[in-house]
Amino acid sequence: MAARLGETGHAVRLWNRTPERALAAAAQARGVTAVATATEAVSDASVVITVLRDGDAVAAVMADAIAEVGKDAVWVQASTVGPRSARALAALAGDHGVAYLDAPVSGSTTPAHEGKLVWLVAGDDGALDRARPVLDALGSAVLYAGTGVEGSSLKLAVNAWMTAATVAMSDVLALCDALGIDHATFVTALEDGPLAMPYELQKITSMDAGSYSAGFAVQLALKDIDLAAELTAPSPLLQVVHDRLERTVAAGHGNDDLAAVDYLRSENASASGV
Repeated sequence: MAARLGETGHAVRLWNRTPERALAAAAQARGVTAVATATEAVSDASVVITVLRDGDAVAAVMADAIAEVGKDAVWVQASTVGPRSARALAALAGDHGVAYLDAPVSGSTTPAHEGKLVWLVAGDDGALDRARPVLDALGSAVLYAGTGVEGSSLKLAVNAWMTAATVAMSDVLALCDALGIDHATFVTALEDGPLAMPYELQKITSMDAGSYSAGFAVQLALKDIDLAAELTAPSPLLQVVHDRLERTVAAGHGNDDLAAVDYLRSENASASGV
């Protein structure tokens, strides 16, 4: 996201809880400067974007830094934190007179590089207008979901759908193997009709290659399913998805891409000599 903003003419101050990551990212990006503290990053910025693992991380980082956010700035809270944490963060912003947008995104590394994220935004219209140049630089669409924290609620639903579909794809590949159906033939049957899901078709390539370089990490998907379970009892389907994610993390693939849920199919195939 920082690199894309720099490429589109924005001056970016980048901070990360692991300083080496910010330094490495800034070294490869035009218009991006790594800074030593979150306070330095937000000071005098017109738009502040937080992208962290969860609500606790965002709250910890912004507890001190928010005092340095300017009164004319907009805080774009883009982390996937769930509606409960989003409300607490909105209250923190309100206590300091800072405009706040509840604005997680749909999309990961490649869409961010290409400026094709989809923003799921809730908050004040005026704040959205002021942040719009930054949102448009990073995204292909801005979906306005409401005036509260509807963006965070919508993001949990989107991620639950994405994760369940990925687990289902792995299981259907196992079915293809049992029926003697070539995966390429299966893909062709989908991509030429209304059942094609480009995201999941891409996952087949990663699954078959056993290549799980992170786009959206398994442990983050598990975190989001857990956030949804805090709000409503998980359905039987989402409970199965949760258990599959847990098993994948236990197998050592927590930091790998979501396609790694297929690791168990691959292991079973190897064990049976397929």
